Amino acid sequence: MIVPVREPAEAVHRTVQLVADSVPRAIGVPAAETQVITPGHGGPAGTRALNAALKERLNPGPGRFGGFDPGDRVAYVPAPGRMVPGTVVSGDAEGLRLDCGGTPVVVPQWRVGEDVRHGWAVTAHQAVGTRWPAAVVVLPGDAAQSLTRAWVYTAFGRGERHLSVVHGVDQALPRAVAEVPAKERTTRLRTLLEAQTRPAG
Repeated sequence: MIVPVREPAEAVHRTVQLVADSVPRAIGVPAAETQVITPGHGGPAGTRALNAALKERLNPGPGRFGGFDPGDRVAYVPAPGRMVPGTVVSGDAEGLRLDCGGTPVVVPQWRVGEDVRHGWAVTAHQAVGTRWPAAVVVLPGDAAQSLTRAWVYTAFGRGERHLSVVHGVDQALPRAVAEVPAKERTTRLRTLLEAQTRPAG
């Protein structure tokens, strides 16, 4: 489903509408199983803005555990480049308690600000290697310059049953899809394979 938008505020509004209402009603995928993906963290329709709006609609609360409440969806980053989706269970003197796919995790208080973000919306980089029943990919106008074929392929492949695209980048999306990779990848694989298959002399 393509949802055209004209400005970032409309992109945020339509994204919340899709996750909270349209996808559950039309596709039967609940909000808890729908992942929002966008190019960056900053900007008026980046992950920070989207997560604030999604939290307000799906799990409002005072953020009493370092900005988080029980039931919040989070993106836990235990190591650079690795994101684990989770849900906040509680918080106490030991830290923030998460449920990450059935595995209990305690993030020490002093690490929460560095290792945990709200996770209703994540970047495509964070989403690599994980799939959800439904995905909503948000492409606000300021994302036009960052779109590449590889980014589109990654983001659009995260939804198993359904994909919605909140589309505000005009012709940047078809251009990114049609682009030819800028340079051919070079590796030592061919040399190594040839060395392995040479007859012993």
